[in-house]
Amino acid sequence: MYKFLFLFLCFSLFRPHVQAQAPQQIKVQPQPKQLALRIVVPQAERAVLRQYNFKTLHTDSAEAQNEVRALVHRMQQDAYLLASADSAFVRNDTLHVKLHPGDRYEWAALRNGNLSEGILVESGFREKFYRNTPFKPAEYVKLQQRILDYAERNGYPFASVWLDSVKINGNKVEGALMVEKAFLVTYDSLQIQGNSKTQPKFLTRYLQLYPGQPYNQDQIDASQRMLTALPYIKVTRPPQVRFYKDKAKVFYFLDDRQANQLDGVVGFLPDPSRRDNKLLITGEANLNIRNIRGSGKQLGLQWRRVNRGSVVLNGEYLHPNLFGTPFELGARFGLLKQDSSFITVQPQVQLSYYTIKYGKFSVFSEWRSANVLSSANPQSLQNLDLADARTNTYGINYLWNNLDDFYFPKRGRLVELQFSAGNKRLLRNPSLEQSFYDTLQQRTTQLSVGLQLENFLRIGKTSVLLTKLRGKTLLNDQLFLNDMYRLGGLGSLRGFDDYFFYASSFAVGTLEYRLFTAEDSYVLLFYDQGYYRSDLEKSFVEELPLGVGGGISFSTGAGIFQLVYSLGRSAQQPLTFKHSKIHFGITNKF
Repeated sequence: MYKFLFLFLCFSLFRPHVQAQAPQQIKVQPQPKQLALRIVVPQAERAVLRQYNFKTLHTDSAEAQNEVRALVHRMQQDAYLLASADSAFVRNDTLHVKLHPGDRYEWAALRNGNLSEGILVESGFREKFYRNTPFKPAEYVKLQQRILDYAERNGYPFASVWLDSVKINGNKVEGALMVEKAFLVTYDSLQIQGNSKTQPKFLTRYLQLYPGQPYNQDQIDASQRMLTALPYIKVTRPPQVRFYKDKAKVFYFLDDRQANQLDGVVGFLPDPSRRDNKLLITGEANLNIRNIRGSGKQLGLQWRRVNRGSVVLNGEYLHPNLFGTPFELGARFGLLKQDSSFITVQPQVQLSYYTIKYGKFSVFSEWRSANVLSSANPQSLQNLDLADARTNTYGINYLWNNLDDFYFPKRGRLVELQFSAGNKRLLRNPSLEQSFYDTLQQRTTQLSVGLQLENFLRIGKTSVLLTKLRGKTLLNDQLFLNDMYRLGGLGSLRGFDDYFFYASSFAVGTLEYRLFTAEDSYVLLFYDQGYYRSDLEKSFVEELPLGVGGGISFSTGAGIFQLVYSLGRSAQQPLTFKHSKIHFGITNKF
């Protein structure tokens, strides 16, 4: 029976205390002397020491001996298991240390004792990797941890790993790797502690913690991130798991938060249609009902008056646990009426699946109907700026979110990717002759790609730096004005009117500093840098608009008050206070 012996040198040195006589008239502080470190090794082992770098000048003996300990530890991790510093003494401001690296241990063989094929695949263990290779303790510990992680993910949280039949011949180590799984543990139930009215049945399906399913530690770790993504609950403590015999009961500590939303925002913008410099009042109203009867269902409505004669109406309904499965069904509706030019209706159906580790995957189908209004400018039709069309697309969406809070994140990342493809069919407008469509393709293929990245970095106790990138591109041989994305406003590029720009491709980068004065109150400074291009049949526009400004958000008895002041610059708008934008409103949650 052999055992590994790891020897660490523990010693203490005391510097000689020298008292200097101070001059009678002027007191001069003596310059501190540095302590040199000299390591002595036997002649045969000097080549080993030359492989390592270490600091040779130190302020005192304590710092020097810490350097020696670190050097010995590095040697031991590099398979010099018996490396040690045997003696040390100080002479003439130099610390002399006698070091013995010893022999470098190697694996003669590490055999598979009783590891199953699944463990071999997940842990990456192969016997050929442990033949005549250095015996590094850290690598062996990582191998043990990979095996234990696999066991914890497959219902064996009490598994153990050890070396059996260990033999040491000189500096060669041989042994068999063994694992004892103990007994299979399955989930018993999910319990909610706190004042949350959320139904355990909904959370069981959302987190996929089904009774009788094998215990999975990764699933427990990921569940807290999944709960943080829900806007209507607050996690007060990390989850706890209580084991009884071969059953695991999971406890979540949750409180309901005021997530139902009824709010409005009022904006004051210069009215370009008037010459008396009067302001144009825009507005927005939102209604969001979340976690209906504790089932996770959500209903949302949004109305916006963008400018004179232009209205946006959006609706959304989410139904989780469709037919008792972890799938979520979503239905969306969008309507945009652009003054007297056109109206676009855009319904969508989406089916989503939440994974315990990799986020949310969705597939969707969208039907888009673009209609030119009878009061539209006929010249826009002649110039191919507007057209009646029907577009059916199918796409996929991926969302990954580990933000620490839904409403006021201070750290974490959000990643969203989207791709869709479909067919666009042109419709004949009665205002135009049939011959006008002879040069146009009646059916074309349309592609779109979208990306959104957010990163919240906490700086100190109260400051947060937000970096954000959002972009989309639309690919089609025949693009019209009412096909394009709309850019500008508080939700995209601040400093401009809502939906100010028409873009077939755009990207907006944001740098925003937030100083939190309370958990739900902060002041902000921001810089938005945009890029967009417009690929119309008879015109091409490419520009780099930007927006700067600041704002404040704080809680009141009536809700959360928000105010944002911004300036924007583009080819159509100079960076002047005359064109500044002010947005303020109350977000009332209940």
